[in-house]
Amino acid sequence: MNTVPEDQTTAVKHFPVAVILERRPAASRWADHVWSAAGIAVGSHAGGKGSQLVRKVKDTAYFLIGDLQVTLHADECESYYYNLVSDSPRAYIVAHVEGDDQQPKPFLISMSFDEAHAYLEGEHEIYAVDVPGELYRWTEAYIIANYFPEKKLKRKLRDWSADEPGTQAS
Repeated sequence: MNTVPEDQTTAVKHFPVAVILERRPAASRWADHVWSAAGIAVGSHAGGKGSQLVRKVKDTAYFLIGDLQVTLHADECESYYYNLVSDSPRAYIVAHVEGDDQQPKPFLISMSFDEAHAYLEGEHEIYAVDVPGELYRWTEAYIIANYFPEKKLKRKLRDWSADEPGTQAS
């Protein structure tokens, strides 16, 4: 299912997604639960930004947080490109975390490692998940339309010994 029409792939800069969070019991005595991201669901989902329990298996629960979107920026194309050509392309979920047992609140999904790393330095929680096929193809089309790599030029080595007084370059 392609949620973005083919002819609009390069013009549309926003891609609707939802995040699936997993809560499981902690193996630590200082925390009751451990939170992680289980993945990304493509498309708009009912329920809005609130957390919706979608599955519970024994002590592990899965929550859907909808009404989020991936936004691409032309100045991040190089980071998107290197992400997609890597052995394991990832989407990065950035979330606020209030306390140890509190549910993370995702507010940004990025295809840029550089952007995610900047949020990590700001003490946000970052979850790296596999990129769904539709999101991969949409990002790839955006890169093709907007990324023009500059040819890397090697600078010419200079003979510094010729600048020293009393020496001659050979």
